[in-house]
Amino acid sequence: MYKPRPALIELAIVRTKEFLRETEAVFWVFGFPLLLALALGFAFRSKPPDQIPIGIVAGPEAQARLEALKKSPMLLPRILDEAAGRDELRRGKISLLVEPGATPIYRYDPTRPDARTARVEADDALQVAAGRKNVFAAREEKVQEQGSRYIDFLLPGLLGMNLMGTGMWSMGFTIVNARMRKLLKRFVATPMRKSDYLLSQFLSRLVFLCLEVAVVVLFGWLVFGVKIHGSLLTFALLCLVGGYAFAGIGILVASRAQTIEAVSGMMNFVMMPMWLCSGVFFSYERFPDMAKPFIRALPLTALNDALRAVMNDAAALGTILPNIAILLAWGIVSFVVGLKIFRWQ
Repeated sequence: MYKPRPALIELAIVRTKEFLRETEAVFWVFGFPLLLALALGFAFRSKPPDQIPIGIVAGPEAQARLEALKKSPMLLPRILDEAAGRDELRRGKISLLVEPGATPIYRYDPTRPDARTARVEADDALQVAAGRKNVFAAREEKVQEQGSRYIDFLLPGLLGMNLMGTGMWSMGFTIVNARMRKLLKRFVATPMRKSDYLLSQFLSRLVFLCLEVAVVVLFGWLVFGVKIHGSLLTFALLCLVGGYAFAGIGILVASRAQTIEAVSGMMNFVMMPMWLCSGVFFSYERFPDMAKPFIRALPLTALNDALRAVMNDAAALGTILPNIAILLAWGIVSFVVGLKIFRWQ
């Protein structure tokens, strides 16, 4: 006689089959992170910095200054009349405008990093052309090790963002879609418990979590040479805990939502601060000091910091335990609250 499997296992299998039939979902889980890593990796690959365009106001000294500034590998100078130069500076087409006079006048926006760099480079080139002698010649040592490249910073951030996005969207859309189609209403008449249904969503997510992490890591290694210097077991545990945390948040957000539009809005409201603040594309150290404790308490920040520590710095499990504790707290609290307030219809 056929012996039925536990409800939890049956539901997990059903959810896995549903996902495989959704070609759009498969693309967003596996294809999109690779395209994003490829585009940003090549855009910010190790290469000489782009030359900064600057303008020189036409005048008696303009041609001599143009020749002096051309000697700087950082600058791309050209002569402009005063009105055109100021207009291009205002529009951001040039970063610095050198105006005429016995001593040059530098017009620029000090809040722009490229403008400040252009000001230093231009002044250095003109001072040398005017006869300045350097007191000493500094020696340079160029660093090209893993951890110093932008792709080494970016790939763990993309991995964390993918774990967050797929964890929350897969949970939120699946639950709300089933609620809209009245499937959850039918489940009320079965002996299945709410915990079985919600845990089955997470179990099916685990299958694809392993695959998506493996695909992104393998892609980073083959295309950009990004390696995991730390323990693979520690890395796997971290991804598992991170996936659980965001799945729990996804369940919480979808526990009461009635429509796809409602859950989409709530998902974006939850994820947007983490996209901007949690160090996916740039370091959150740029934010004010008073905001950093709140940023570090976000689950994506904890996950990204731990992923970078394991992948680039070979951090041991004990080093990232505080990050894991933050992720577990988010996962447990959100799952328990989501289970408590969950509605079938």
